[in-house]
Amino acid sequence: MAFAGSELRLLRAEPPMEAEAADAPPGGVESALSCFSFNQDCTSLAIGTKAGYKLFSLSSVEQLDQVHGSNEIPDVYIVERLFSSSLVVVVSHTKPRQMNVYHFKKGTEICNYSYSSNILSIRLNRQRLLVCLEESIYIHNIKDMKLLKTLLDIPANPTGLCALSINHSNSYLAYPGSLTSGEIVLYDGNSLKTVCTIAAHEGTLAAITFNASGSKLASASEKGTVIRVFSVPDGQKLYEFRRGMKRYVTISSLVFSMDSQFLCASSNTETVHIFKLEQVTNSRPEETSTWSGYMGKMFMAATNYLPTQVSDMMHQDRAFATARLNFSGQRNICTLSTIQKLPRLLVASSNGHLYIYNLDPQDGGECVLIKTHSLLGSGTTEENKENDLRPSLPQSYAATVARPSASSASTVPGYSEDGGALRGEVIPEHEFATGPVCLDDENEFPPIILCRGNQKGKTKQS
Repeated sequence: MAFAGSELRLLRAEPPMEAEAADAPPGGVESALSCFSFNQDCTSLAIGTKAGYKLFSLSSVEQLDQVHGSNEIPDVYIVERLFSSSLVVVVSHTKPRQMNVYHFKKGTEICNYSYSSNILSIRLNRQRLLVCLEESIYIHNIKDMKLLKTLLDIPANPTGLCALSINHSNSYLAYPGSLTSGEIVLYDGNSLKTVCTIAAHEGTLAAITFNASGSKLASASEKGTVIRVFSVPDGQKLYEFRRGMKRYVTISSLVFSMDSQFLCASSNTETVHIFKLEQVTNSRPEETSTWSGYMGKMFMAATNYLPTQVSDMMHQDRAFATARLNFSGQRNICTLSTIQKLPRLLVASSNGHLYIYNLDPQDGGECVLIKTHSLLGSGTTEENKENDLRPSLPQSYAATVARPSASSASTVPGYSEDGGALRGEVIPEHEFATGPVCLDDENEFPPIILCRGNQKGKTKQS
């Protein structure tokens, strides 16, 4: 099974898919990390601190390798890496209106852009780079950083909530269409045209994310109780999952697995939920031949006569798997990835730690915590002491596959530091585009400094 985060990232709450700690008390737990985000295929983790930012490789369970670290820009609150390339985008509280794009292996600045108000979030794939402000979105061509389109007068978006498909053959963009309801605007980042609007929720949106191919879009409202999945580009509802009923929560991240079989959601509670997107079959004739099948059919037919809210609740699917965190109330992001050939759940928290769980893709259930890494050291790891105290568990799939692999190399298809394929593996077709980004090509991203000042009026607007 191949896993990875599509949009994963922290959905601002989120930010998206980055978690900020600007409101945390100085020196408090929440101030350990100011932001954090997984890259597009979840092979790398980026964190921002008061001192600068760091990039980590996620190729091994036992070892957390620091790929790069920089203290040149202090007080970083947005840091995004383009897949496993050397391109990184950074925004600092010292200049919150300026986006800086770097080639970190060469130590050069590719370019910087300044905007009319504070930058709230950044999204990028191999074709487009999006800059989201509170009332506008700027769309850049990532190959030359030219500004292609400015979406003006969008509904107020104080958290910078937006999503960009990592499939640059369509580069779909999603953002809130209303400040008071859960309407989603679907926009084509390649043709630069609005595709449709989706009435996703009654309440205000809290999280949105695409799957890897850009064919599905998941969303959650500020209540955090129901998660819905829609088809793209027609916006038809495909799935509806119930995260819980007892209390409202703040969804902090929402992410698909790369094969779109699973959808993971984390919040400000101590539980991470993983839902399975199973194929729904309309005809099940074998059920009518049994008493249980007959009663089930009658029960579902009875829901047609119940109030809509009750009927909807009965049709909502529950979590396939869950993971228990040893904290709550802290901002966090989650992702599903394949590390050393096995499916894992990764959770990064603003307390400065990365938690790695085993996921049983057949039976689900409780995910097993197998490793805890500190993100504040120099790539060092700390053992998970709880594992030594936990009583022995039944030999489920998750427990059986917990043994670390002898090889520490990642087997996830993707791009290496120089833009080439990892170990000659096949790269998914949707990751190819005409003239792919090659960061070792001096002509592709020359180290230039340009485009200072307000971007309005320099391109097509809508």
